[in-house]
Amino acid sequence: QRFKDLKIQRRIDEVQRFLSVTLSIANAHTVEFYTHDAWNRFVAVPPQEVLSNVGSRGDQQREPETTFGFCNVTNRLVDTRELVQAAKAHALPGLGVCMSRDELLQALRGHRSESGAPVLITDEFMNSKKSHEVKSMSEVVACLAQHCEVKQVIDLGSGKGYLSSFLSLQYGLRVYGIDSSSTNTHGAQERNRKLKKFSRAYQKHNKAVRAQGEATLSPQEELVDIKPGRGGDNDDVVYVDGLGIVSQQEQEEVLIALSDVNPAVEMHSESNPETEELFLSVLSVDAVQPTSPRVPPSQLSAEERERRKRENLERKSQDRNATASVMFSPLTSYVTAETELRELINELEDAVMVGLHTCGDLAPSTLRMFVAKPELAAVCSVGCCYHLLSEEFDPCLLGVCGFPLSRYLRDRSWFCGRNARMSACLALERVSHGQGIQMESLFYRAVLHVILRDHYGCFKSEKRVGNVYSKAKSFVDYVRRALRRLELEELKLSDGDIQDYHDAYRPRMGEMHAFNMLKVTLAPCIEGLILLDRLCYLKEQEDSSFSALVQLFDPLLSPRCYAVIGLKSWEE
Repeated sequence: QRFKDLKIQRRIDEVQRFLSVTLSIANAHTVEFYTHDAWNRFVAVPPQEVLSNVGSRGDQQREPETTFGFCNVTNRLVDTRELVQAAKAHALPGLGVCMSRDELLQALRGHRSESGAPVLITDEFMNSKKSHEVKSMSEVVACLAQHCEVKQVIDLGSGKGYLSSFLSLQYGLRVYGIDSSSTNTHGAQERNRKLKKFSRAYQKHNKAVRAQGEATLSPQEELVDIKPGRGGDNDDVVYVDGLGIVSQQEQEEVLIALSDVNPAVEMHSESNPETEELFLSVLSVDAVQPTSPRVPPSQLSAEERERRKRENLERKSQDRNATASVMFSPLTSYVTAETELRELINELEDAVMVGLHTCGDLAPSTLRMFVAKPELAAVCSVGCCYHLLSEEFDPCLLGVCGFPLSRYLRDRSWFCGRNARMSACLALERVSHGQGIQMESLFYRAVLHVILRDHYGCFKSEKRVGNVYSKAKSFVDYVRRALRRLELEELKLSDGDIQDYHDAYRPRMGEMHAFNMLKVTLAPCIEGLILLDRLCYLKEQEDSSFSALVQLFDPLLSPRCYAVIGLKSWEE
């Protein structure tokens, strides 16, 4: 353990050294790019050289007078390729400090086999990004709970409750979702109620599939038939071969649940083939084929009707018991590291604490709570919004801050700066795959800042202009809208004057593009230092027996893809 702690500290030292040379670029505000002449201050090569080398895999000998591509005399960038190679080496993948998700799951499960429970289809009620995140993270959380022998989960910053609902419905965990927004918690509660309808219908289908499998039916023989019918004691029912019966009301409620979270699902007041096909697609995971009509209850013998009635009552009783024991409870509260969880949750037992993309200081607060609360057996935290982190060595801030978290980095009084933390939110993988930065809006804002400096006195770059670019038809229109938003006299400048600024700086737009690509290149290194600080914090705790950084998600789908994992009891 001591060796592992020293390894993390050495990696922190390496990233610190790299960022001490390069952080000035990340801290340059894009809005002030032209007013502060950022390109000429920090870069001594043409923009084309930067753009051609960012993402390059070529090798080049390091010149003796440079450090990470920066001239040791002028502190300006003179070797882009060297910088790019150094950035790759100082990002988390290059540092060799992360576990893969599969490695973590294997370590948690040990010799235990995976559960054969069917997995809910999340694509029906989540977008692809959220579906990927929820399925990937929930399996890890379920394994943590099983390893720690706990049945409760606390989801901090639970938002709309997708992760909480899935953990409850799929893995049978008692989940408490805590969010500071009452709108989120109320919406999550209603959404969870509707998703339970979806879950019950889906699980009925999977029970039938398993039963058919035990009867050695081939996939082509697995038959599901849904059709409206009337008769006997069951009016307005939908007969589902192999599943018993599902009421027309339950069918509609499942469709409502899906339509609430997926606008592509349309509701129909009357039964029709399109509605039945949609509901069938929700239930079916295998080949769906029509079957001969099922015998209605009115034509069954008294003995058979009594048997079906008894089975339905037993099934409903089981559903009620399952609902009572497997629940998701949304709670509205603003949580800090000092929050007493037992005051929020009366039934609290030992639990796993999780956070999926918790913003700013909530991520470090999650780790502080894990350390401080004996009832928390494990933690799985994926943070985001690094620009909202408070920094201890920011002279403008006082009190407990979110960064740095570890004693090791606090002893070095490390300070990133807001612009650098903003740069850490950029997504290198997406940019590398052609999902580039929206340069024109950034260019408009930077030139507007020149106009404000020249004609309206010194103006702070943080002044909010708002989303006027999406509504503007031209640069002149953009400036007019921005001046009105800032409550400044717009008649001071003619349309020609405004256009002259655009035409004067347009040839230098390539500089801004290249400079932002440098920021994108540095982003993983800044994020890496923030996450290494959190990992180091857990390794400094005496009662933390296991901690790791784990890549949970595909960075193309979810750029904030790393989780900080910690356990207080670890047995291999």
